Amino acid sequence: MIQYKSIDRQNYSLEEREAYSRTLRRQEGTVLLQTCNRIELYFGEGDVPDTVARHLFRVTSGLESALLGERAVQGQVKNSYLQAQSLYRLPTAMHKLFTYALQVGKRVRTETEISRGAVSHSLAALEILEQEHIDLGGSRITIVGVNKLTSDILKFLKGKGSRMVFLANRSEAKAHELADPLGISVFSLRDKRRLLADTDVIITATSAPHTLIHPADIPTGHPLLAIDLAFPRDISPEVAAMPHVRLYNISDIEQRVRTNITVRESEVIKAERIIEEGIAELQTTLRRRKQYVRRPVQ
Repeated sequence: MIQYKSIDRQNYSLEEREAYSRTLRRQEGTVLLQTCNRIELYFGEGDVPDTVARHLFRVTSGLESALLGERAVQGQVKNSYLQAQSLYRLPTAMHKLFTYALQVGKRVRTETEISRGAVSHSLAALEILEQEHIDLGGSRITIVGVNKLTSDILKFLKGKGSRMVFLANRSEAKAHELADPLGISVFSLRDKRRLLADTDVIITATSAPHTLIHPADIPTGHPLLAIDLAFPRDISPEVAAMPHVRLYNISDIEQRVRTNITVRESEVIKAERIIEEGIAELQTTLRRRKQYVRRPVQ
């Protein structure tokens, strides 16, 4: 019988998960799944209980993720399965279990809205760029601030082929640590007016206790998309009154995230229906195979 052992973020601390991972050893015929939130070992052969299939299908579909519907876990499950397959022979039932899990995960993401919409501040900001039809390759994009949020945005922009990306920060040394490996030019905030004169998109996310950008810093006539991810705000709300500026602040971003989370949660029932269909199909396949193997030779 196929079984699994699981240690995840809901029931175990990070330290406990790390300690458990050090005790695991790959064994013949097993599949080891490791993500930032869980460690699972699938083992055994023969029948696949519905509870085991249901659990793996939910994991692969993103229903057990800290971020509901996240996409990365589908690839992580696939890589774990392929790695095990390359190391040793897997039982037929294990092959079927993971094959169906990947099929179900794909169906959930294509037939429901479970993975739709940004549910983090950085992704919400990038979603706005898409909504505003920003040409990432041809627009001059300025990022203000050095932190995990701006790091994620910069890496995404470079990965999408943005060629004119600039990073401004009060400490240029810190900015260079983030920007240099990505080939991004660095500017001091003292040069903000010169920088804004040629900027098409500005995204700010600093920890400054006061506003950094005011209407006087922004040239008239040049269209500007401004996204302020900071609290307190980096960009004066008066900027929104400028006719050539479109300004989104942290409240706009968080409302977008809340809306997207609500959409995802409403799709869980659809996803669970697909999972149950997948379990039924898996069991039908396994029963047919068992009957074929037992059939006497004529």
